[in-house]
Amino acid sequence: MSTLREIAGTYTNLSSNSAEHLQRLVSEWQLLADLSFADFLLWGAVADRPGTYVCLAQVRPTTSQTAYEEDQVGRLISGIEAQPVHTAFTEKAIYREGDPVWHGDVAARHESIPVRRRDRNQVIAVAARDTNLSDTRSPSHLELNYLKTADYLVQMLSDGGFPPPLLPGEPTTAPRIGDGLVRIGADGLVRYASPNALSAFRRMGVTGHLRDRNLMDLIRNLTTDPDAGADSAKRIGEALAGETPRRRQIEAKGATILMRALPLRPEGKAAGALVLVRDMTEIRRLDRELVTKDATIREIHHRVKNNLQTVAALLRLQARRVGVPQARLALEESVRRVASIALVHETLSQSNDEAVGFDLIVDRVASMAAEVSAAESKVVLRREGTFGVLPSEVATPLVMVINELIQNAVEHAYEPGAAGEVVIDVERDGDYFTVFVRDFGRGLPEGFSVANSNRLGLQIVHTLVTGELRGTIEMRPGPEVGTEAVLKFNLQ
Repeated sequence: MSTLREIAGTYTNLSSNSAEHLQRLVSEWQLLADLSFADFLLWGAVADRPGTYVCLAQVRPTTSQTAYEEDQVGRLISGIEAQPVHTAFTEKAIYREGDPVWHGDVAARHESIPVRRRDRNQVIAVAARDTNLSDTRSPSHLELNYLKTADYLVQMLSDGGFPPPLLPGEPTTAPRIGDGLVRIGADGLVRYASPNALSAFRRMGVTGHLRDRNLMDLIRNLTTDPDAGADSAKRIGEALAGETPRRRQIEAKGATILMRALPLRPEGKAAGALVLVRDMTEIRRLDRELVTKDATIREIHHRVKNNLQTVAALLRLQARRVGVPQARLALEESVRRVASIALVHETLSQSNDEAVGFDLIVDRVASMAAEVSAAESKVVLRREGTFGVLPSEVATPLVMVINELIQNAVEHAYEPGAAGEVVIDVERDGDYFTVFVRDFGRGLPEGFSVANSNRLGLQIVHTLVTGELRGTIEMRPGPEVGTEAVLKFNLQ
């Protein structure tokens, strides 16, 4: 389905500012549909075709049945069908049909509302409000209050006072009408509170009904933090004064509600404010639990890292005391393996999730290998390409594999004291990785095979690649000289 901007650009002469205004309207107008118990369709005038209109956007109510089974976006209308829309557009006034309009087998009450921008009087589009009449009955107290509030907002839409100004960083998804609604008059007294809104306030310690109570005074005295209470009350006062304040969370008695206040000023006259509330208590409790668990997991990774570093230090001390060269070499290799795993846990201890930026780890492993080999050779290690962010269950075996391949290249590709280069080249296609570890040294011995090698390091590589990474490993002659280890695996 095409977007509003695409349809507007194809069919209309709307300016970028007007299209942006309509985009903001569409991001907010679920509020209108739910309060009106009606579908809303946004119609734009087709360029060079007077009397023809295109449907730019559509929203269905979540509080009642829709009047349209099929999507209308992109549909063109003209002639008698477009007459109500055309009348509202040209006369710049709300037009209400006297008789029901039929959409297939569905009878609907139709209303066309001119849409103006806040900064100018020109009509830029028409919003059609279509109410399904198949379920006609006497409206409840809640429905009457919803409809009254909707009429205020519809008039503001026609005046250019709705949607509210865009506040940077503010979402438009919560609270919703069903979360809780409070309508207050210009005097700040509550005219109506929905059952869900009443429940939210009672969780914060409010007793009795809200009707005819001053909401600013009530909220100011709810919280134990006087500054928070004063700020929350101030935002309601701003809405009563015609401004659009930011959302605010209110905490009291262990409960948390999210509050959003919108001014009600039809025809520029103060009619009070609409306050939407959502009970966020359970969500905040879960958030706090997640924060606690994340901190615990990071602390565990930190302690594992410390323990591994302690093990590496003990092995290093033992290696210095061993007189047998082969035993000392084995202990030093174990130190490097333990240290590479510790690097993963160190990175995880600084992260908020179980994923790590792997490039930094590879670079540190390469640096460690270069430092260890400095006395014997002059090998330079470098990385090409990027691994990106990897899950911890992949990062741990992968760092051991790369560490072993780097160490193998440093130790066996070049003569002691000779200069050389080892390149770690990464190619990533989505979740599929191909990693090359290349050297330009003496090459492989005749008949060499990773799977059949008796070297402990390469046996570790083969086991981890085929087991933990569920991938493949191949060591082959380089394109020109030296050796190329090719590792392939998939994150899925």
